[in-house]
Amino acid sequence: MSEEHKQIEELEGFKNLRIVDNFYQTSSFFPMPTCEIATLSENGLTNIGSYSLCFPYYIAGKDYYAMLLCCRNSSNTAQNILRNGKCAINFIPDKRKYFKEAVRLGFPGETTEEKMKDTIFTLVDGKRARENPNETYPKIVKEAFQVFECTWVRELDNAQDDKVQEEYLPPYHNFNGITSKFGAHFILKVDNILMKEKYYNSIINGVTSNGFPSVPVDYGYRDSKNFWYTKFKNPISEPIPENKGISLDSVKYAASRIDPEIKFTDEACMRFVKVPRVFLNTVLKGCVSWAKENNVTLITEKEVDIINDKRNKEKNKR
Repeated sequence: MSEEHKQIEELEGFKNLRIVDNFYQTSSFFPMPTCEIATLSENGLTNIGSYSLCFPYYIAGKDYYAMLLCCRNSSNTAQNILRNGKCAINFIPDKRKYFKEAVRLGFPGETTEEKMKDTIFTLVDGKRARENPNETYPKIVKEAFQVFECTWVRELDNAQDDKVQEEYLPPYHNFNGITSKFGAHFILKVDNILMKEKYYNSIINGVTSNGFPSVPVDYGYRDSKNFWYTKFKNPISEPIPENKGISLDSVKYAASRIDPEIKFTDEACMRFVKVPRVFLNTVLKGCVSWAKENNVTLITEKEVDIINDKRNKEKNKR
């Protein structure tokens, strides 16, 4: 048996692959979103760059929500964010012509004027531009199914002094601003989530398999000739196993220990049996806080509805 085949047997059929630069695409198969990041060039024109390394960052427990964008620090996108801190993350639907345009817009080296003069995307004002007519914001892609309007949080990791320059020398930041000789990371506060009406209604009224947008999944750059992605298929659902829920007795026990002055009816407790156990105390504490603010000592189904409605309204405002 060759040494190579012996190694495969020892690793239960796996081979150890060397990790190199851009490991997510050169040393692995890593599915990612396809995003068009709109920024403002120095002369105020909207520039679009295609990115896949864009992921949720702050998702709960903070006073704002945020995304993380990874990019070259010499790119138009990075330099525009360093300059004015504004961007819009546009999620395009799965159409071959849109992905072809994303590949074109993702090619480095062109000026904003060069790459944008023939774009097939329609650029329109977003919510921030309409609400603040005296300020300039990057336009958004009308063809997108959803858009995150964002602002760079400069002060994180002491990145507020990072500026556009030809070469970046150490020391570098750890996670925000200029993070290496060639790289940049940006923590982007989500100011608005804009969504086409069909998908907005799907989230508000309950998602079905027909209510999902057609989302292309990008595998990144793999060779000298092609970008690769998969076409969208309708998603399928898999119900949460019944035995993963929390029993009514467990909810009642947890509720009784939050605060001796605030009681929950059995009917109210039943509303929380599907809450994952790890989040149950947080949810119940939120209910108790609301009850104390509103001089309520008994939480019934009616109060749970009021609390949920208040929470939904707060989420929509954000």
